[in-house]
Amino acid sequence: MTSDNPVVAEGVDVLVIGGGQAGLAMGYYLAERGLSFVIADANPEVGHMWRSRWQSLKLFTAGQYNNLPGMRFPADPDTYPGKDAVADFLEAYVKRFELPVRLNTAVTRLSRADDGAYLAETTTGPLHAEQVVVATGPFQVPFVPPIAEQLDPGLIQLHSASYQSPEDLPEGRILVAGGANSGQQIALELADSRDVDIAVGQKLPTLPQRPLGRDIWWWLTATRLAHVPVSSRLGQRLSQRDVVIGGGLRELRRHGVGVRPRVTDASGRTITFEGGESAEYDGVVWATGFRIDHSWIEVAEVKGERDQVRHVRGVTDSPGLYLLGMTWQHTRTSALLGWVGDDAAFLADQIEATRHAPAGSETLADATS
Repeated sequence: MTSDNPVVAEGVDVLVIGGGQAGLAMGYYLAERGLSFVIADANPEVGHMWRSRWQSLKLFTAGQYNNLPGMRFPADPDTYPGKDAVADFLEAYVKRFELPVRLNTAVTRLSRADDGAYLAETTTGPLHAEQVVVATGPFQVPFVPPIAEQLDPGLIQLHSASYQSPEDLPEGRILVAGGANSGQQIALELADSRDVDIAVGQKLPTLPQRPLGRDIWWWLTATRLAHVPVSSRLGQRLSQRDVVIGGGLRELRRHGVGVRPRVTDASGRTITFEGGESAEYDGVVWATGFRIDHSWIEVAEVKGERDQVRHVRGVTDSPGLYLLGMTWQHTRTSALLGWVGDDAAFLADQIEATRHAPAGSETLADATS
């Protein structure tokens, strides 16, 4: 049975998809320009993704580097806030600037409308927008390698996205698979009460948190390394490898954590590592990162490898469609709380230019600058 009164999509100038720090920074600049917009967020509360991470999580950026546009982060300089402090900050930010965040509103499909604009199907009704900013970031779908399926079904396995505290895991020997910042933080916490190994696929460069008594981000900002664009030769080199900030593998070893090479095989409770050595475990934490899911974006001209959206500094080939908050979107800091506003301001300029440009004219600024 069909309805004689089809649902009419609500219209806005701009739809922002995602209500994390990227989406909120975007909202700040859209409000500043007087545009009508909606921030659609699938979660039940502002800051939900931060609150859902493990209990002891600390930022590796000091308080003075965690500001959003127009509002300072409420932390003393050279202190390292926890996850709930970040979530509280995001909630306060929405209230202060009265940002129109719609919670429990997941966008299930985004396509071009008949008039050339965009139509978003959401769990709370359709939205029609002249322009769209996808601010869902890079941490969307937890990735667990297929090899995990070969382990004993009774063996407790968690992804770092669902790990909360050591109490989530049994007593005994635990493997943390993944040697980036999350894996190292979790392994260090578990080492206080468990026999822990960490499997490291590649040894990542490690930077101390406070070289010569100053926070690492002071040095990276002062030397301009934090602002090297990915379009440059140096930026291309730097973007190919992640960096661990903190004590690194040396500190883990000091706390009794065994360092293993890459996982290559698994059976029952036994995990085999590159080189052929193996060991039995009572639990595994897969700190193996996330995958980006752009399958719901049905705009063919922007799709590239693995169905992901192609862009240059967040600007896609589809006029009026942008990305925000991606790792190395423009610089090393593009996805970080205190710097995402830089890319948001850039995109706000693109959005405003597109609105005021004559039909068919070239409106985008040089996205590689």
